Amino acid sequence: MGAPAWVGELERLLGPGMVSVGSDDVALHSFDAWPVAVKWRQQRKQPFRPAAVVRPTTAMLVSRLVRWANERGVAVTPWGLGSSVTGAPLPLHGGVALDMTSMSKVLFLDPTNLMVRVQAGKLGLELENEMQAHGFTLGHSPQSLDRSTVGGWVASRGTGQFSSRYGSIEDLVVALSVVLPTGELVETPMVPRAAMGPDLRHLFIGAEGTTGVIVDVTLKLFPLPELRLLEALHFEAVAEGVGAMREITRAGLRPFLLRFYDEDEARYAMVDPAFDGCAMFVGVEGLARVAPAEFDATLEICERQGGHRLGPAAVEAWMDRRFDFSAVENVLLAPGGLAETIEIAGFWDQILDTYTAMKGALAPYAREVLGHFSHVYPQGTSLYLILLGQVADDAAAEELLSRIWEAAMRAALEHGAAISHHHGIGLVRLSYLEEALGTGFPLLQRVISSLDPNGVMNPGKLGHQPGPSVQE
Repeated sequence: MGAPAWVGELERLLGPGMVSVGSDDVALHSFDAWPVAVKWRQQRKQPFRPAAVVRPTTAMLVSRLVRWANERGVAVTPWGLGSSVTGAPLPLHGGVALDMTSMSKVLFLDPTNLMVRVQAGKLGLELENEMQAHGFTLGHSPQSLDRSTVGGWVASRGTGQFSSRYGSIEDLVVALSVVLPTGELVETPMVPRAAMGPDLRHLFIGAEGTTGVIVDVTLKLFPLPELRLLEALHFEAVAEGVGAMREITRAGLRPFLLRFYDEDEARYAMVDPAFDGCAMFVGVEGLARVAPAEFDATLEICERQGGHRLGPAAVEAWMDRRFDFSAVENVLLAPGGLAETIEIAGFWDQILDTYTAMKGALAPYAREVLGHFSHVYPQGTSLYLILLGQVADDAAAEELLSRIWEAAMRAALEHGAAISHHHGIGLVRLSYLEEALGTGFPLLQRVISSLDPNGVMNPGKLGHQPGPSVQE
């Protein structure tokens, strides 16, 4: 298939080196880390492919591109590093894959006000390492830290493994610079807090590129902690560990690490196939005179709920390997290998029933269904399920993945849970979004359409349809 006629027009508009139509580049931007997309790649299927890849280096070039696309009816899909596990950056209507990784500069560091402004294409781990060299941390540490960008965190409304202390990305964003679908560059106010109407940041946080292109982000920073304390605990039953988590957050304690594994996942977390029961990983950090008191109070609650201390070794080992997802990835990459991750969130009074229902609904589809709870709030917690299995071939795995999601989403919706905690909607949850949002769904459509009346920004995502002039 040859490049469309508009590619030459775009090359003249943006200048040399900005536009690529090479087959390898196009293929790179046709698949993300969504397990279905992995199976497509293994079967040499390429259902969604951009016509061109553009790598701008400035906000002005992004604005020029988007304004042109809006007038020309060419779809634009922002792209970070393709680590989404939901299909969010896949170009459903072709057009331009807008690769932001050439925009990766730190624009300023403000140690007094604890902020850093950075371009959206900055690799997360690289930014964290740079900030630590200055004595700070982002507090945002997703498992994809070494394969995701700042803009991707914001667009997907992501969270990190330490969110129970530092918050999720929506808590960490101070301000944004965004190119709207019509090409205007908008900067949200750079203030600690404001009562100046609706918070404009939230038009873009979690919008998966449908409301504009995030070009830079100002994030909060935190001083590196003086002291870090870790402990693993054993629990006999899931209800005991969930009860401990609820009491910890109810008491106002803020461990940076609070992860509770059911008996199926605990063996993996402890790296011990013979481990019997459930496991909790606890980490507290902060001032040297404060952290020990918070640590002791947290562990006392765990012990009252039936927990028994095991020492810090298992947690220390997990901290060293926490970005390594190869055990799941290797299963998925094998011929006929089946692996999926599903995260939801629910209130404390419903999460155990939700857990039981989802485990039961998914058990027929996989060899193992692993579960853990993390990202706690006074009102509830997230639940993360991992499925591992093996079927006849990649085509069978692709088909089974759709049935897995139907079973999971039906169980989550029936129990009043949020259908996503931090992975977002993308393609995998798209057909369930209207039911999940209820009367809010038409409002979401009106908001997106008002910002993108011609339907050129990542059309198809979040239910946002392409405009009639968008070229296929």
